[in-house]
Amino acid sequence: MTTINYKPAGQFEETRYEKIHNVIVKDSIEGSLLVAQEIADLIRDKQALDQHCVLGLATGSSPIKVYEELIRMHREDGLSFRNVVTFNLDEYYPMEKDSHHSYFFFMHQHLFNHIDIKPENIHIPNGLVPIADVQQYCIDYDQKMIDFGGLDLQLLGIGRTGHVGFNEPGSHYNSGTRSITLDHITKVDAAPSFLGIDNVPKKAITMGIETVRNAKRIILLGWGSNKAAILQETIEGNISSDVPATYLQNHKNTSFIIDKSAAEELTRIKTPWLVGSCVWNKELREKAIVWLCHTTKKSILKLLDSDYNEYGMSDLLSLEGSSYDLNIQMFNKLQHSITGWPGGKPNADDSSRPERAEPRQKRVLIFSPHPGDAVISMGGTIDRLVEQGHEVHIAYQTSGNIAVSDNEALKYAEILDDMSPDNKGTEHIIKTLNLESDHISDSSEIRNLKGLIRKREAISTARFLKVSEKNIHFLNLPFYETGTIKKNPLQQVDIDITAKLIEDIKPHQLYISGDLADPHGTHKTCQDVLMDAFKKLKPATFMKDCWIWIYKGSWHEWEINQIDMAVPMSPYQVLKKRKAIFFHQSQKDGVMFQGNDTRAFWVRAEDKNTQTAKKYHKLGLADYEALEVFTRYKF
Repeated sequence: MTTINYKPAGQFEETRYEKIHNVIVKDSIEGSLLVAQEIADLIRDKQALDQHCVLGLATGSSPIKVYEELIRMHREDGLSFRNVVTFNLDEYYPMEKDSHHSYFFFMHQHLFNHIDIKPENIHIPNGLVPIADVQQYCIDYDQKMIDFGGLDLQLLGIGRTGHVGFNEPGSHYNSGTRSITLDHITKVDAAPSFLGIDNVPKKAITMGIETVRNAKRIILLGWGSNKAAILQETIEGNISSDVPATYLQNHKNTSFIIDKSAAEELTRIKTPWLVGSCVWNKELREKAIVWLCHTTKKSILKLLDSDYNEYGMSDLLSLEGSSYDLNIQMFNKLQHSITGWPGGKPNADDSSRPERAEPRQKRVLIFSPHPGDAVISMGGTIDRLVEQGHEVHIAYQTSGNIAVSDNEALKYAEILDDMSPDNKGTEHIIKTLNLESDHISDSSEIRNLKGLIRKREAISTARFLKVSEKNIHFLNLPFYETGTIKKNPLQQVDIDITAKLIEDIKPHQLYISGDLADPHGTHKTCQDVLMDAFKKLKPATFMKDCWIWIYKGSWHEWEINQIDMAVPMSPYQVLKKRKAIFFHQSQKDGVMFQGNDTRAFWVRAEDKNTQTAKKYHKLGLADYEALEVFTRYKF
């Protein structure tokens, strides 16, 4: 059997802080293919011995690509699951099997319906066991695993609380399968799928920590920057019931497969100078200096040789000669990133400015994954670009209709009904919205209404910022239009729609979202669409004159050392941006896709911009009210 390359944590200098073996891959696709191959090899090895292959399986977004690859292997490579026995980690309680929220439904949708596994070999906790029988049911569930010889391989994800399965903080090291009350944060994370936290079950049945630890092999998947902090705590922290995943440190055959974003908080990635010698390229040098300022609580120009020596950067100091040289280079880099002219300042020396002076009037195309993202992330910059005479276009990549609550849509439908009471279509929408449902999908009529709500909000925002209405573009990319949280895969038609708009406008500046931490992945797909469109258009002459700037969205901000352009905002402009965001009324209060931050989007935006300005000031730069920041993307 092929096992993912194993190197004991802590054996080498770079991993000396790490207590769990981990493999860092480029992205979730590469990692999923690695894991699927190991599972397939295990299945085949067991088949050769005429033995069952007993797998512990997980749900959630993390393992979906693993399951897709296993299905592909079954269809194209002849991988059979006839000898496979599965036990799922958990299930909500109470939960009907045929509910679209059930893990029974999830597993059949994403795996079991597409392979030749025997139905009697599938074991998923029953979400409708009578409450009086739950304890014995859980004991019997563990016993079934033992009867099959135990789990050969357990697949895991990890929650923000550090839970594996539904083993929430406080779970005991020796816990078996049992009923458990869900942590509030776990319910918050599940809320988008249930269209509201009030709809999330309060309990679940889950394999216990000991049940998981009894597996012969454990693989945990971690994708994305929103998992970085908990993965660092799990891999490098002490074993604690506060972070149940840390119990895996005592398992002798566990591997964490994590992508680059999920690994960004590990010491060897975040601060490699603390674990050994470094290859000091420009990016790492700038990152280290900003970190050193934060650690010593000094501004850039106050750093001394002794600071560099004390915090593991003596080799950097020896390369550059003195702290003064390092400090002045970094100070100038940040100083030159600040500009009140995001489209370039005409008739000015642009050699140390982030943008070109010419052409004086630029065609600017801003891509917004959802209708509210652009104004939330760069509303002040949009205001500057318009005021300074540039031709500003805004392209809304998706309708954003799934983020409009039924109650919000009902309000507008009732207004329409009051205005035109004989409209049968409106009457039908109102009736549908008033029905209790499994909160899984919207009809095309309801999707259209919700899309129109978001569209009119976006137009109102653009009008307030004086963006010409003819320069507002609604792409309604097809991958998004499913009526459900689960979206279609990226298709060529999405790329073609996007490429055509870029080709029609021939922009000198493109602004795109680089926030890959949104709760349901639309930003990532929208970015993938753009990257594929850029590849398609790369030979075009106009693309050679097009500069691409990336902004972050509501969940994260660029690290200071990553910033290439910082646009200051006055107190007046901060207030104007807030008013512009308020036009997105359906997203202002009780927003459906809140993520792990309960603040309103306008509050997030202001706090993010003011905090960035404070960071600049602490480093010794000017004291601005707020800053919107960007990094430049180059082909």
